[in-house]
Amino acid sequence: MSDLPLTEGEAAAWLARDADQVIDTSCAHVFLKGDIALKVKRPVDFGFLDFSTLEKRRWALDRELDFNRATAPDIYHRVRRITRTAGGGLELDGGGALVDYALEMRRFDPKAVLSEQPQALTGELAETLGRTIARGHIGARVNLDGGGVKALGYTIRTNAEHLRALADRLGADTVERVVTGTDAEFARQTPLLEARRAAGFARQSHGDLHLGNILLEDGRPIPFDCIEFNDLLSEIDTLYDLAFLLMDLCFRDRAPAANRVLNTYLDEAARGMPAGLLEGLAALPLMLSARASVRAHVAAYQGEVELARAYIAAAEAHLKPAPARLIALGGVSGTGKTTLARLVAPGVGAAPGAVILRSDEVRKRLKGLGPTEAAPASAYSREEMQAAYAAMLAEAQTALKAGRSVILDATYMDGANRDAVGAMAARLGVPFDGVWLTAPAAVLEARVAARRGDASDATVAVLRQQLARDPGPMTWRAVDASETDAAAAAIAAKPPGD
Repeated sequence: MSDLPLTEGEAAAWLARDADQVIDTSCAHVFLKGDIALKVKRPVDFGFLDFSTLEKRRWALDRELDFNRATAPDIYHRVRRITRTAGGGLELDGGGALVDYALEMRRFDPKAVLSEQPQALTGELAETLGRTIARGHIGARVNLDGGGVKALGYTIRTNAEHLRALADRLGADTVERVVTGTDAEFARQTPLLEARRAAGFARQSHGDLHLGNILLEDGRPIPFDCIEFNDLLSEIDTLYDLAFLLMDLCFRDRAPAANRVLNTYLDEAARGMPAGLLEGLAALPLMLSARASVRAHVAAYQGEVELARAYIAAAEAHLKPAPARLIALGGVSGTGKTTLARLVAPGVGAAPGAVILRSDEVRKRLKGLGPTEAAPASAYSREEMQAAYAAMLAEAQTALKAGRSVILDATYMDGANRDAVGAMAARLGVPFDGVWLTAPAAVLEARVAARRGDASDATVAVLRQQLARDPGPMTWRAVDASETDAAAAAIAAKPPGD
């Protein structure tokens, strides 16, 4: 337990005396006792954050309670009054004079936070997190005066000031490259940022969505501790909100998790966000870089110079994204297209990897169905299937124009659809690799029969119908998908002459 001087506030010192543990931050104290946590704001004014008066601290705690209840209602309980007793001491919610306020929360295991176990965020959990964030953004309050140039520009200017002040620790040349590179990219993306603001992508967001603010309990991720004290930091572009998590995962060498989060986020967000979702990906490298820059100066001020230098290097790298590529994975059901796409995507193109467009998911979205909800037989008529292929191709074109690599996942039994993909790549001038996956029928049937909770509606009977069909002349390179790791390596390897 830590002892707090009275200059930090009489209420805080009183709570500390009876606490099992005290967690101190630059702007608050958290007192842990039994199953309860009580947070008291420090009476500080940092410019971007002002808790200097009792009224301002109450305002901030009320907002913290309100905002966090959206994602963590079981954690955030109520704001409590710290009052004077008749004998001159302090108590909670008494009838005496008001001394301060405290936010009551449920205590949880700090080791359950994802920053303590980043390796836990894989597969289905990463998908759940991506969809959870997307649903939160869909339901969030829109602010047409937030986001855009004003919000991101505020962070970029603040970053520049802090990074230049720390140039002796971070390296003056690196700092200047990051600052000037960020300014140039910000200017280039200004029309897009403003278009997204006007379209409704600026929303009340978490604002501080990194692994340290996501709890894992009962197998589900729970975002908590969102920003409440400055609307410029919380009423932001939803993609910039997501970018903090993506940057954090990439920085921790968890690119597969970052890619899974991004792709499931995009699929879910497409069900309820405004048009223009994929166009916004053009600004993602800038957003990732800005998030890394924030971490760089925070780490430097905390004396973690090597960590800060790693973050500033990441910020610079994000400003130099790899060029876009297009990969199409075709083959009958059970060849492992989705599994292989997820294995390959993190290493393709700009961080955190390629956008995966899966015909099964696109079809469900077009029909207004959930990602694993069974589609009616009518959804597999020739007309409906062609509509799904056309929609998938249009989305691929948008993502590619935004500088994002794309992996297409569909059976591609029709040669005309394969030709359309190649023609689009040629028209856009992006490298294209068409891959036709194969495997023995017994392997395919076993895989299809074992599927559970998947977007695909294919059955063994459907597979047998596909195997009986002639896909026509095949110009795509064949890859044996019997062994997943070997197939992934073959797909990831650029084809000869590429």
